[in-house]
Amino acid sequence: MLAATPTHAPPAVAASAPSQELGHFLRARRESLSAAAMGLARHGRVRTPGLRREEVAQLAGIGVTWYTKLEQGREVQPSRQAVEAIARALQCNDDELRHLLVLAGIKLDQPAPSLLEAPGCLHRQLLDKMLPYPAQMQSAAFDLLDANAAYERLMGVSLQQLPALERNCLHMNLFNPQWQRVMRHEPQAIERMVAMFRAAYTQQSNDPAIARRLDYFLAQSPVFRNAWERYQVRSPENNEKTFDHPVVGILHLRQTYWWSAPRNGMRMVVYLPVSDQDAEALDRLAALPAP
Repeated sequence: MLAATPTHAPPAVAASAPSQELGHFLRARRESLSAAAMGLARHGRVRTPGLRREEVAQLAGIGVTWYTKLEQGREVQPSRQAVEAIARALQCNDDELRHLLVLAGIKLDQPAPSLLEAPGCLHRQLLDKMLPYPAQMQSAAFDLLDANAAYERLMGVSLQQLPALERNCLHMNLFNPQWQRVMRHEPQAIERMVAMFRAAYTQQSNDPAIARRLDYFLAQSPVFRNAWERYQVRSPENNEKTFDHPVVGILHLRQTYWWSAPRNGMRMVVYLPVSDQDAEALDRLAALPAP
């Protein structure tokens, strides 16, 4: 059984307005770029990290005064064309562009995930059909909605016995030492999860539950706070993960995502063995008692 983690309810703290978040993101992105790498000529001493606001405005073909207001979080209404031009100037990827559009209040072609989304009988059947492979259902914000027996054995947790606050993969990665040991507690993995959480939060900022969770993470975890202040966003990607199970030992599993439409909503995460040795380890895992 996993060690206990804080179970008191997250404080209800007002989140930043979208216009302020947009300004913070633009500034962070601007300061992360190199004028020299982009071929921009500089004369004299440069005190500003990254690009100047004037340079961003010039690259985007917009007025510097208007861009300054946008970055300062003032109430302006940018068009989609203007946001896309700024995104190109700041060399944003597709995830960052979508993030900017949402913060600017511009409707995306992709529908927002349902705030009341929950797995049904079909999802439960799918999870069980995945055995002996570990599989779980999670929300875009990493809430653990359901899991099969293999996943519970892998992580050493009974989902039904976890307090509601702890039924979240990001929460467990931040606060639970035993979960961290199984996941090998890689800082880069936390940074990726925080970037994915930011993308989910932006699209669901009207949901009080995700807002409270964000406030809790910011108040309780310096690791989360440092990653959050980098203003990175990204979408989920299939990748290889290494687990360190206390009985079975090291397992290399390929993490794959499957969505229940829309693609930014509830998803099933399945962990497939990378090698024959990993498949044998999963067979040994299946023989262990339930947590």
